[in-house]
Amino acid sequence: MEDVPVTVAAVTTVGDNAKVIEFESPDGFEAQPGQFVKLGTVVDGEEMNRFYTISSADVDETFDVTVEIDPEGEFGPYLDDLAAGDSLTMSGPYGSDYYEDEPRVVVLAGGPGVGPAVGIARRAVDDGGDAAIVYRDDEPIHEDALAALESDGVTVHVLDADADMTDTVADVVTGTDGEQVFIYGFADFLDAATAAVEATGINPDKAKVENFG
Repeated sequence: MEDVPVTVAAVTTVGDNAKVIEFESPDGFEAQPGQFVKLGTVVDGEEMNRFYTISSADVDETFDVTVEIDPEGEFGPYLDDLAAGDSLTMSGPYGSDYYEDEPRVVVLAGGPGVGPAVGIARRAVDDGGDAAIVYRDDEPIHEDALAALESDGVTVHVLDADADMTDTVADVVTGTDGEQVFIYGFADFLDAATAAVEATGINPDKAKVENFG
């Protein structure tokens, strides 16, 4: 889809300067958790577009994106003021590193990477599979969603942003048939997560990776 209008259904605060924006899915929209969309609008006469990864388990009626708001950013303050009924334009979905019905998923998430982690884990559980999340952040968000997943049997580890991940990743990466490792976050997190996966003896090239920049 290219530049189709999408309407905000709801906005929920999920942490300091972090919100989940729920949009009504346009007709014919199909996507998997872990794919991303481009959202845009005109702000002060300037067209702005940013990419956000889908953080809901499905897109049947609505879909979510998780947004960490930078109060000094160009687009963040606009998103911070969104309310139900507002609209943006959307293109997508994009990306090839997303959930594809794997029976076990292990999601390593840094910062805003917890958004797709929550969506992928929820979808895997809803499909009858297993899931584990290792999330590294000094100011964790999505704590309610993570607690709900944990109560449904998902293994959840929340680490400080500078914590070593090696032992924790070794605890959740089993190397069993059908297991898929996902890595979502910024470049420095990707380096640490990839090294931790490699330390388990698993080829990190087999992981599905999304670099947020």
